This record gives sequence, C-alpha cells and structure tokens, in this order.
Amino acid sequence: MASPSDVAVALNRFGLGARPDDEAPADPKSWLIAQFESYDATPAVFSGAQDSARLGAGYAEAMLEAKDTDAAAKMAARKAARQKAQTLYRDEVDMRARAALETSTPFVERLVHFWSNHFAISAEKPQVTLIAGAFEREAIRPHVLGRFEDMLLAAERHPAMLFYLDQVRSIGPNSKVANRAAKRNAKRQPGINENLAREIMELHTLGARSGYSQADVTEFALALTGFSTGRAKGRGQAGAFTFRPGLHEPGQRTIMGKTYDQRGDKQALAVLGDLAAAEATATHIATKLARHFIADDPPAAVVTRLAEAFRRSKGNLVAVYRALLDSPEAWQPAAAKFKTPWEWTISALRGLGRGELGKLRLAQLLNQLGQPVWRPRSPAGYDDVAGNWAAPDALVRRVEAAQRLAAQVGDIDPRELARKLFAGSLSDLTTAEIGRAESRRTGIALLLVSPDFQRR
Repeated sequence: MASPSDVAVALNRFGLGARPDDEAPADPKSWLIAQFESYDATPAVFSGAQDSARLGAGYAEAMLEAKDTDAAAKMAARKAARQKAQTLYRDEVDMRARAALETSTPFVERLVHFWSNHFAISAEKPQVTLIAGAFEREAIRPHVLGRFEDMLLAAERHPAMLFYLDQVRSIGPNSKVANRAAKRNAKRQPGINENLAREIMELHTLGARSGYSQADVTEFALALTGFSTGRAKGRGQAGAFTFRPGLHEPGQRTIMGKTYDQRGDKQALAVLGDLAAAEATATHIATKLARHFIADDPPAAVVTRLAEAFRRSKGNLVAVYRALLDSPEAWQPAAAKFKTPWEWTISALRGLGRGELGKLRLAQLLNQLGQPVWRPRSPAGYDDVAGNWAAPDALVRRVEAAQRLAAQVGDIDPRELARKLFAGSLSDLTTAEIGRAESRRTGIALLLVSPDFQRR
C-alpha cells in the first residue's frame, strides 16, 4: 500500500483535490500516469458548446448589420452583443468548473488549467469574452498531451489570442494593403503591432532576458503580419484563423542571427518552430512546471531534469510530465504550494462531494475571490506564487466563501470528511480545531480554510 503522504500528494498536489467517495489509489504514481491514456479532450459537459468560428461569425454579422444604422441602433447592437458575450462567458466558466468536478483524470485537467494560464488571454475585450472558453477547448485541451509546438501554433493562431494582442491590426508597412493606403493618401498609415511577437518570445517560449533583442521582436512582428481572422464579407471565415497575404510584409527576416526567407505564412511558422525547439524555451517551460507543482522557488535540479526531457523528446509534453513524476522533490510530503482562488474553489467543491453547481455561479464567486476566470491583468497570466494570494483580505474572502459552501451541504461529520480527503495525512492542529467546532457546519468551514486545505 502507498504511504498516506504519497496518496495525498497525488490527489491534492497533482490532482484537483480529493473527493469523499473516491477510492485512494494503491499506487499513486501509476494512477497519475494512467490518466494520460484515459483523458477525454472533449468531455460530455462541453457537448452543447459552440466553436469560436461560429461564435465569431455571429458577432461579425451582428456588427455588420448595425454598421449602416443610426447611432442609437449601433449602440443598442453593441450593448446586446456585450450582454450575450457576458452570458456566454458565465456559462463557459460553469462548464469549465463542471469538467473539473466530474473528471476522472484530474492530473490532466490541472495541466489544462496550467497551460491555459501560460497562454493567457483576457476576456475583457468583447470579441475575446465571446470565445474565451472556446480558446481553452480548441487550443489547449486537444494538445495538453501532445507536442509543445502544436499547442503553441494552436494558441497563437486562435482568434482569441489574435484579438487579445491586437494582431488583427498588424499590417506590414510595405504590404499590398499599406501600398494601396499610400496611393489613397490615407491620413492614417498602416503599421505593425508588436504585441503578439513580444509575448510569444517573452512569455510563451524563450522567457524574459533570454538573449533576444528589441530588433528581434520587430522582425518577428513583421514575419507575423498576415496572421488574422476572416471577415463577415470577403476572404476567410469570420471568427476563424485566416492568413491574409495582403497584410504580410514581404522580404526576408533576420531573427536572433538566423535568416528566414520563406514566403507568406511559412515564414512565421518557421520562426515559431525554432522558438518551440529553443533551449531557452525548454528551460522556461521546465521552470514554470516545477514552480507550479513543487515550490514557488523551484529546485534547480528538477528544472534541469524537466528541461532535458523537453529537449530530448523534442517537446513531447508527456515525456516532461513523466520526468516531473519521477522527481523525488515532487513527492515531498510538506505542502509548499498555496492554492490560487480557482484551485481552492474547485478542491472545496470536490471535497464536499459536489458533482453539480446548482445555483452557484462560479464566475461571480471567482470575481469575489480575486481570480476572475480568463481575465488576468496582463498577458503573463495569473501569478503562481503564494505572495499574490495569501494577503489578509483575500483570506477573509475565503472564510466567507467557506461558510457559504458549508451551509449548502448536508449533515456531514467534518472529522470523517477530513480523514477521507487527506488520506491520514491531516495535521494534529487542524484535527483538533475541527474537533472543537461548535457545529458540524462550522467544522466544515474550518476544514476548508485550514492551512492543510489551503496548500497542496
């Protein structure tokens, strides 16, 4: 039989939190590895969801229909589109939460959340609000057990990313579109937008201070021109990725000492392939994975081990995950990671045996807890360190949420629940606090905000 600490690590550190009716895995590591074979990228909870192409096309058509109307009608159309997007966003957040509650592969589901935050978008923009959930379903979920390069290409070419980082506005200064604008003596000359190029290099692949220059960012931005979406009328499908040759800057590009003379979209694809395979990328990804699963200050030996697995396998993510699971540092019994609001909420709901949300709306709860889903403040995504989540006011909000959640459960003995969720690894202090609670409901709330439960 596995030790209680190994079971607790598998369930709570690698997984999304134990459920009271789950049977403890006899071999925790094998249980985690087996999830690679049984993972379903499209679980039934998403069966009614629309894809980004359909959603984006509907939005584009609505805006086109309002284009030639009066000011009041345009404003009404925009308001209706925003309301529709917000309703869909809330539904998508609930679907994501239900997938996390129902999944039989919680380790892989956690990895979906990790990569979604790595390739962060923000649903603040109306077009992105509409397809934020679709981005995770289409760009992340299908590739979480595949090659990093494939996920990279899917994420960077997804309409949500293109709209979020203003790539749809990027036009090569010597492109056909720019030349036509110059002949018309247009007052506003087209130009490139460097946001996507910068974030790909700084956040998604190489990492900051890894040897590239501002000139490299500019050259990469020129190579990316033409990466766009279709329109309601004209080339391509509105709401789907489209390469638009008329926007592309002609000529060869030199990036980090290498010359790229490919034509059209093949130029940017060649650059992305090289960035995906770069040694700096391997180290950057290894560092973030080790930080997420082991410690805010990840052990150097683990980073080296994961980076080598990344390079040796040419970006095969399962090989990297296996190297993580083979690292003794990942199985230390001390829970070093403080749960983010999303992690805490999902583990609390799973711990209480919730399979459905009922009247609970996750978008509202996560807003209150300080981590709105798909709405980080920057392209860097949400921080993965305790300092950003353990402030006193944030803990007070968790206490209030724990009390509300505890009030919704039946007559559960908190001591028995704690034994099930922590596989015999609960601290004596938390056990004593729960035992002294004035009621079972209070004991449940105390369990949810205990140091044991708030760390993984």
